[in-house]
Amino acid sequence: MEPATEAAPERASTSKAHLRVERRRSAWAATRAVVKHILLIVFAVVMLYPLLWMVASSFKPEALIFQDPTLLIREFDFSNYSDGWNALAYPFSTYLWNSAILVAGSLLGNLLTCSMAAYAFARLRFRWSKAFFGAMLLTLMLPFHVLLIPQYVLFAQLGWVNTFLPLIVPKFLATDAFFIFLMVQFFRGLPKELDEAARIDGAGYWRSYFSIILPLSVPALATTAIFTFIWTWNDFFSQLIYLTKPEMQTAPVALRNFVDATSTSSWGAMFAMSIVTLIPVFLIFLFGQRFLIKGIATTGMKG
Repeated sequence: MEPATEAAPERASTSKAHLRVERRRSAWAATRAVVKHILLIVFAVVMLYPLLWMVASSFKPEALIFQDPTLLIREFDFSNYSDGWNALAYPFSTYLWNSAILVAGSLLGNLLTCSMAAYAFARLRFRWSKAFFGAMLLTLMLPFHVLLIPQYVLFAQLGWVNTFLPLIVPKFLATDAFFIFLMVQFFRGLPKELDEAARIDGAGYWRSYFSIILPLSVPALATTAIFTFIWTWNDFFSQLIYLTKPEMQTAPVALRNFVDATSTSSWGAMFAMSIVTLIPVFLIFLFGQRFLIKGIATTGMKG
């Protein structure tokens, strides 16, 4: 019985040592988690500081915006919003409405024609399909500025300058290769047995596209819609080129009018209207982020 009696204290000491090791490990894991979260919060504050500073500055008197560059608002001044709304040639609602028209046209065009092109590449078999798909991917490597002058000459000859047509019509011609590629990846992941079952039931290509493919492609369509909204709403360069009349300008172009290199710039009004312009983008991303994450997750690894 003596060996058993001697083994009991050894097992107890081993158990205590194991407990101490586990406690050290859990304490180290908890410390590491706290440090990681603190670092993430610090980085988030650094990344968000310009936006937070712009929000705070929109509520400050213009004289204090650069004198007090902190986030503290010592004196609230809401006049920046009222002044900015009516500071330009037209009320700022005019420019927001112009941006909304462009976004609506671009959304409809991209969702309709890019999904059609993607359906053809992903589900149909036709001659030179791979060559056409490769040529489409090559257009992703062309900078926008390379095509700017030929496109402007073409649209100027058509009399489309200072209209929304140069910015909307190309969307109905499936010119955004990125969205075509994104939807192709998603469509290829859908079971092909669905198409075969549809053909057995007498459905043609159009019926399969509208009744089967599109209802199953909500994540990819939502991702396309969100990116199209954000890119079109925030677009400045192309809208500046084609929309020069004040009544045709969009919100990003109108914001540029608050800054004047030769005289006094209305910084407070510009910051206030910048916040107003950011609200739709924030809401779209807030309510559409689950579709965005799902769409990216279900299209990234499918070949």
